[in-house]
Amino acid sequence: MSGHSKWSSIKHKKAATDSKRSQLFTKLARDITMAARTGSDPDMNSALRLAIQKARDSNMPNTNIDRAVQKGSGDNGTDQLEEITYEGYGPGGTAILVDTVTDNKNRTVAEVRLVFSRNGGNLAENGSVAWQFDLKGLITVNTLRTNVDDIQLAAIEAGADEIEVSEDGLLVEVITDPALIEQIRVSLSNEGYEIASADIIKMPQNTVELDDQTAIATLRMLEKLDELDDVSKVHSNVGFSESVIAAVSE
Repeated sequence: MSGHSKWSSIKHKKAATDSKRSQLFTKLARDITMAARTGSDPDMNSALRLAIQKARDSNMPNTNIDRAVQKGSGDNGTDQLEEITYEGYGPGGTAILVDTVTDNKNRTVAEVRLVFSRNGGNLAENGSVAWQFDLKGLITVNTLRTNVDDIQLAAIEAGADEIEVSEDGLLVEVITDPALIEQIRVSLSNEGYEIASADIIKMPQNTVELDDQTAIATLRMLEKLDELDDVSKVHSNVGFSESVIAAVSE
């Protein structure tokens, strides 16, 4: 990570200590429901399988998971839900993508626009930002009691595209082709490595660095976007130093 953390890494650490568990479970359930619309059998639906695994990684109760699958596979008004991605610029002209799942796009765009406008950013037209990101699979592996080199070798042998180690050495990020994420996750898990999370993300082709003041403003904006009920994922092309992360966490 070249001494910097991407939003995906920060989000993972934040989720581990997030007190708003009910909001987290609501978002996870909605993702499961959306994935189940194309099939309720996880063995036949890779998107659903990944959504369920993500929920389990966050200790979501099985009853909640089953309820979300049932809702998505039945005729319970889920056709009203839409997946919409908004594009915009944050402080310093940074690129930001906001993935949402909503039953009221007017409400959602108003809430997203308000966060952008109040935090030194602005929404942009479709296509203005998305071209700067590639769809990737991201598997995060805990390194406690495990040799980092062994994890890297196992991930490469399983088909990973790229490996990154966090600055503190506690996490290994395995970047994959989205189609191979489940195969590689299972392979690493079967070899005894502790999978912290697995998800499909939009990874920036290039990461930009900002001065501390602008970086802090950007990180706070990303957190405010992520806290919106209709937002499922937030993607950014900013690299954050540990000092910036610490400043926002205080």
